[in-house]
Amino acid sequence: MDRINNAAHAAASTMQHAAFDQHLREAAQHCTQESSADPSPCPCSAQQKDHIGEATQQPKLVVISNRVAAFDPLQPKTGGLAAALEPVVERFGAVWMGSSGNLGDGTEPLDIGQHGEGQVAKLDMPREHYSGYYEGFANSILWPALHSLPDRMAASANHYESYQEINKFLAGAAFQFRDRDAIWVHDYHFLPLGAGLHKLGVDKPIGFFLHTPWPAPDVMARVPNHRQLMHSMLDYDLLGFQTNWDLNNFRDCLGTHLGLEVEHGVVVSSRRQTRCQKFPIGIDHKQFAQYASESLAKPYIASLQKKLNGAKLAIGVDRLDYSKGIDARIEAFDKVLTDQPRSIVLLQIANPSRTEIEAYKSYKRKVESLVKRVNDEHGTDEWRPILYEYNAFTQAQLAGLYRTARVGVVTPVRDGMNLVAKEYIAAQDPDDPGVLVLSKSAGAAEDFNHNEALLVDPNSPDEIATAISKAANMPREERIQRWRPMMDKIEAYTIHDWSADFVRELDKSRVTVPADHFRHLGFGWINETQMPSYRTAAELDAALKRAMDRHWILPPTGSSVSGASPESIAIASVVGTRSGS
Repeated sequence: MDRINNAAHAAASTMQHAAFDQHLREAAQHCTQESSADPSPCPCSAQQKDHIGEATQQPKLVVISNRVAAFDPLQPKTGGLAAALEPVVERFGAVWMGSSGNLGDGTEPLDIGQHGEGQVAKLDMPREHYSGYYEGFANSILWPALHSLPDRMAASANHYESYQEINKFLAGAAFQFRDRDAIWVHDYHFLPLGAGLHKLGVDKPIGFFLHTPWPAPDVMARVPNHRQLMHSMLDYDLLGFQTNWDLNNFRDCLGTHLGLEVEHGVVVSSRRQTRCQKFPIGIDHKQFAQYASESLAKPYIASLQKKLNGAKLAIGVDRLDYSKGIDARIEAFDKVLTDQPRSIVLLQIANPSRTEIEAYKSYKRKVESLVKRVNDEHGTDEWRPILYEYNAFTQAQLAGLYRTARVGVVTPVRDGMNLVAKEYIAAQDPDDPGVLVLSKSAGAAEDFNHNEALLVDPNSPDEIATAISKAANMPREERIQRWRPMMDKIEAYTIHDWSADFVRELDKSRVTVPADHFRHLGFGWINETQMPSYRTAAELDAALKRAMDRHWILPPTGSSVSGASPESIAIASVVGTRSGS
């Protein structure tokens, strides 16, 4: 370790590393300067235009999420949600509502700005309840529970009250948009928001999409007020999940905790009929491929390649979050470097996240201690095996770094989807692609099988190390063979398919025929999802005859009608109750 302690060498090393770090910092400035040369907004991809063009009857949406997009045409999109929903706002008049990032006393008016045909509505969150809501219940109870990490749950009893108060506040703010066609709510911050909107009298379809995983019943049982939360979720007309794993866990939780069953994708509760479906989120692959191609001449890419000093590059891109498995990943690289010294460099980008929460502060200290230990043991003054960047990067920057890396390492302990896996694949050179090392517990692993990605146990540094070594030394032919089917899947279902599919399904909950115009089915409202389905034309004909027969009524409870399908009985039961017959 004499070299490390030698002040002269250390100073030289610091200057070299600083130069590399400066190139990365300057990348964002390069993006801004290049964009400024052409002040016109970036055009949508062709695929995006196709999806937008087909939506001639696009419902006027209200989108609610914890954060809203920046809507800066001079900057590339920094997240998948922004790429999907900005066109819906700008071209079809949606309203996107979320936190302004400021706190107030709860009386401040909405800050509404026009963006194309639509609007962005930002509101200051109430200071009294924000910490208990965001740092407390949302991110110290729900976040670890949803990621099946109950031992990390930590919050006080009053945090649930703050969580509910913020949701009530959001419902009140959204009420002014009640005349719009539908409302689309995003993520675990707002599980009870649909119930709050209905209590205020909002009668339009309300959908919810969960970006995180959903845990098994035994984990959900440890969440305070879990039954009340799940009941409130059934006030949504449509619940969307990332994967079959999440959807099945939610069904199991309904059965275990509420005694309800999901049949044919629908759960019927005392509140309403709620449809539960899978909508696996995608990316804009064309945009990533374009960014990757344009990045080849960027100074930060040349600087990075120089720093490798002949070693191959692996990349990890994560928020600095204990669910991302960064610590086990670094331990795996320690093992790789012990067996194959100076063979590989890890560029670990750690995006700062939830820095006020103690669990995140502690995890940051742990990760940075591991980075230092590995660099001290395996590095020299001139070469570091782990390049650690505690900063956020734009998608354009990331695409270039992805293409430069021979190995993409995505090893979360649990994740809803993890778009980094898809972004890495989309950014590769088709003739010389890298290899994806992927956690079996990431949602993306439901799409990418073991013949495509190298699937690993995220809690096993040994298994991760073996996969990294295999990926780094994999022949070009096998790399192409693995990459191609993953890219085909990414191209087949994009971020724009995802948003269009969800909106289309949510739109089915809209009223299509007032029931008093269809008097033989009674009063109330009829929509597409309530209409029964029949296996044969004969069943449909029999059901129609019964519906048109004024003398046909439901049998007493416990008896049956010969030839009546379960669907027609169920519909007749609902209609009969509403009409008072």
